[in-house]
Amino acid sequence: MTTTRGTLPARERILLTAAELFAAHGLRGVGVDRIIAESGVAKSTLYVHFPSKDDLAVEYLRRTDASWRGKLQSAARKAGERPSDQLVGLFDAVATAYRQHGFHGCPFINAAAESEPGSPAHQVTVDHKRAVRSWVRDLAASAGAADPDQLALQLTLLIDGTLAAGKLEQDRAMPLAARAAARGLVETACTTGA
Repeated sequence: MTTTRGTLPARERILLTAAELFAAHGLRGVGVDRIIAESGVAKSTLYVHFPSKDDLAVEYLRRTDASWRGKLQSAARKAGERPSDQLVGLFDAVATAYRQHGFHGCPFINAAAESEPGSPAHQVTVDHKRAVRSWVRDLAASAGAADPDQLALQLTLLIDGTLAAGKLEQDRAMPLAARAAARGLVETACTTGA
């Protein structure tokens, strides 16, 4: 625990510690006792803020959702004004994720693999994937895609596949190949030149 982290409120220390541990070891691979020990809080303090490990996992996923969607949107905006360029540019966020130390693939796919359908963590994951697909669908419509739903599905599957592949093999060529594939999909689907 760094000195800076030690000055944070207990809830933030718990969340930062849990985020690092969940990302590296999965939701099931980390026990509450380890989170308590590494965050430097008392067990009672953890349970005041998070009555169960599920509550902590859900908050971790919600924060990850906000962060990841922000990164996707930022990468899209940096690609330019044209929605068609933004659809390809969002893959720069995927490439950036690959370059991060300790990249362990998509935290949502990882969480879904460990969670029962209908569980709180699984539902947050489903909601996240739907929200990303909806945003990509809106961009696809703005770009003039003949079938925005289909293009959004294709692009989000490409994102998910690329992130999942990163769990197995962190080859930096993968997000570049995904970006090139996205460019082809967008060019084929968007007939108005938006």
